[in-house]
Amino acid sequence: MNQFRKTLLGLSTAVCIMGLTAAAQADTLKIALAGPATGPVAQYGDMQKIGVMAAIDDINKAGGVNGMMLEGVIYDDACDPKQAVAVANKIVNDGITQVVGHLCSSSTEPAADIYEEEGVLMITAASTSPSITEKGYQMVFRTIGLDSLQGSMAAQYILNTAKPARVAVIHDKQQYGEGLATAVRDQLAENGVKAVMFEGVTPGDKDFSALIAKLKKENVDFVYYGGYHPELGLILRQSAEKGFNAQFMGPEGVVNSDLAKIAGDAAEGVLATAPKSFDQNPVNEARVAAIKAKGEDPTGPFVFTAYAAVEVMTDAMEATKSTDSEALADYIRSHDFDTAIGKVKYDEKGDLTESTFLVYRLHKDGSKTPAE
Repeated sequence: MNQFRKTLLGLSTAVCIMGLTAAAQADTLKIALAGPATGPVAQYGDMQKIGVMAAIDDINKAGGVNGMMLEGVIYDDACDPKQAVAVANKIVNDGITQVVGHLCSSSTEPAADIYEEEGVLMITAASTSPSITEKGYQMVFRTIGLDSLQGSMAAQYILNTAKPARVAVIHDKQQYGEGLATAVRDQLAENGVKAVMFEGVTPGDKDFSALIAKLKKENVDFVYYGGYHPELGLILRQSAEKGFNAQFMGPEGVVNSDLAKIAGDAAEGVLATAPKSFDQNPVNEARVAAIKAKGEDPTGPFVFTAYAAVEVMTDAMEATKSTDSEALADYIRSHDFDTAIGKVKYDEKGDLTESTFLVYRLHKDGSKTPAE
């Protein structure tokens, strides 16, 4: 074979390979999964990943979306706002235009600024801070309710069911935790109950002796904690060690089996608001079985909200025959969807028109049951 023919054959082969690669790429649609894969709240990122990957598996088994197979790509923001900005820019640079995430409200908000500017559709399955959607974003949606709803439910339970004598409200000084704590405090105050303490703790702290001593001094019999499980677990354990036996309550950010690993027996009976246990809904029986078959836990509060986020995105893609984020956002805002968490419909801000939180009682074996 002469050199000219060799060169032509080489060029033809290269062109064919490039064409096949482009076709393969065209037949795969990547969805970014942004949240904490590392760090102290990585367990919640695991919940989100379980839900997203389960949805992707089910959709791909059913033939994909508009002839494309889905691929989930994980981006770790460690629940840190600065890392979230870096992750958002990386997702944009990688050419991905649909995101499930972020998870922590303090990470979601700065990332949302980037997605809105760059035309990337984001559905968060876990961020509950009202301020995220109050900015008037067009590309940002949720499959979970707001802190205002969750805080109100917690406050109503405290007022009407628990009826404590002296309430303290504690938070972790972060957007999610402090926002929830503020909502609870304000709702209590509107109903004539003033919190005897409203204080913050620093994430990562290990010694809460001073806080517990103050709670004891104030004769507190009920503590609402806004934040995540690592700090609450230590507060519970140290409270038990120091003979402080108040009733504790928190949000879905403490609904994690690791709370019991940290707190031990002191985790028994802790109250928490969380999305409804969608894994118990018979409509999700096959989905639950498939998740369990992979050795994963379907019970986390963000598993099925994440599953639903993928459903909303892909249903909009099927309906519009498009992956254009602006077209998808317009469709999502004006339609409703049947999902693993029930009927999903949005208001103009991208918030759910209806959402369900329940009050649960947590147990030292890591399980939860509806509170009485």
